[in-house]
Amino acid sequence: MARYVTLATLSGFPLPLDGSTPPDRVTDIMIEHWRERLETVVHSRPDLIVLPEQCDRPSLKTYPRDLVEQFYEHRGDRILDFFASVAREHHTHIAYSGRRVDGPTRYNATQIIDRNGDIAGTYDKCYLTEGEYERTGMTPGDGPRQIELDFGTVAPAICFDLNFEELLDDVAALRPDVVAFSSNFHGGYLQQHWAYTTQAYFVGAICPPSPSEIRDPFGIPVASSTNYRHEAVATVNLDRAVVHIDFNGVKFNDIRRAYGPDVRISDPGRVGSVLLTAEREGLSVDEVIERFELVRFDDYFRRVRRYRRHRSGEDT
Repeated sequence: MARYVTLATLSGFPLPLDGSTPPDRVTDIMIEHWRERLETVVHSRPDLIVLPEQCDRPSLKTYPRDLVEQFYEHRGDRILDFFASVAREHHTHIAYSGRRVDGPTRYNATQIIDRNGDIAGTYDKCYLTEGEYERTGMTPGDGPRQIELDFGTVAPAICFDLNFEELLDDVAALRPDVVAFSSNFHGGYLQQHWAYTTQAYFVGAICPPSPSEIRDPFGIPVASSTNYRHEAVATVNLDRAVVHIDFNGVKFNDIRRAYGPDVRISDPGRVGSVLLTAEREGLSVDEVIERFELVRFDDYFRRVRRYRRHRSGEDT
């Protein structure tokens, strides 16, 4: 049945603090900064707010690196606790991206905070830049995470991760409902590639001037920040399925006659696939697929691969 959720991406320029700001003051400044920024989206009652990579770190262009390290020592969990309080107050989830410290080990991490202010799951960035592991001693994560929330599943990814097909393959195998991408770089066409390959909604929170966008499972933006505003909100339907038009397209008019506006068939063009969504309570996309014997996208591609292996002798 229809599973509408409201997604928000919330970004902003890294704070241009300079060396005159004591490290023990930075945490308070950051909390007030994000308190003000959150006001732009929390009243839309989002189910998930995604923040940019290292969202609580001052600009490295203006704040000395030795003071950044001192800031992290003073910060502790105070900013995490602040975001947890906001999640509780506004009954939302927050994808908080920042440095995570576990004993002597440092990670570039996204922690998903649930509506109760608890950590629902943590993803540690798998593919670090050389600067991260050589200059700051970061440790890579051990693989993707699919985090169960009350509205569906979320798989985080962080910045440089977007370049690595092996990680994308692992995330796609999880079939998450949402990919939460926190980053300092946009990634260009890679965002669309990730959305289509995972068949998930893709929420990118990117430091300006690059836009932060919410994309559908074809990678098409459904909401975007602008040159004036660094946030965007969209309501999407997670009860969806991507199906190829081969064998299925001839049945689309029958589906339209049977369900009318209760089933939406969205065709982005050029890729030979459509997005089905069930728009009525009590009706699910799975029911539509079963009733009309539609071939699922993954099943179709699996059959094609199997036939190729068979003809090439790879499966003997």
